[in-house]
Amino acid sequence: METLKNLLFSAFIGLVMMSAVHAQDYKLIQDAFEKSYLYEYSGDYSKAIDGLKEVYSDESYEINLRLGWLTYMAGFFTESTAYYQKAIDLKPLSIEAKFGFVYPSSALGNWEQVKKQYNDILLIDAQNTLANYRMGSIYYGNEDYTTALKYFKKTVNLYPFDYDGLLMYAWTNLKLGKFREAEVLFNKVLMNQPNDESALQGLELIK
Repeated sequence: METLKNLLFSAFIGLVMMSAVHAQDYKLIQDAFEKSYLYEYSGDYSKAIDGLKEVYSDESYEINLRLGWLTYMAGFFTESTAYYQKAIDLKPLSIEAKFGFVYPSSALGNWEQVKKQYNDILLIDAQNTLANYRMGSIYYGNEDYTTALKYFKKTVNLYPFDYDGLLMYAWTNLKLGKFREAEVLFNKVLMNQPNDESALQGLELIK
């Protein structure tokens, strides 16, 4: 009986010590995050990054996500994509990490990677307005107006009075020769933003 009591007591002490270690670890990490915010606000990204690297864990989604942002802001785009990719690997359904990945990828000109992230987001959330809008913008920039129209239509269906969505939907319709639809949309833009230069320019082209 004494042996059993001793074993139970030892196990209890072990759990208490483990909890204390975990609490200490969390405190160190929380302090590192707090300092990283202060350094970021002052524009000292190097110190913000170094502080988090001191408590870095390969298995921490939060640290990888944060380092992805900080290294992006510091201009270390390749390093940033690696941190964001690690965060995505740890949390495959994370939309925020995929949006984060887009920033350094765009800076590096890796547009196929950018499109992949938006496609992955839309597989998780087909109604994601930002991903639909940005996909539309990419195809519009590539002059693939038919594909762009599909994404802008989804954006405007979800947010019928959104300025950016309406304006790009209007211009895409105009590029496709759908003048009546474009006219209606440009006029809705002017309801949202009176005297909007881009909308007025579009209406002039329809006349």
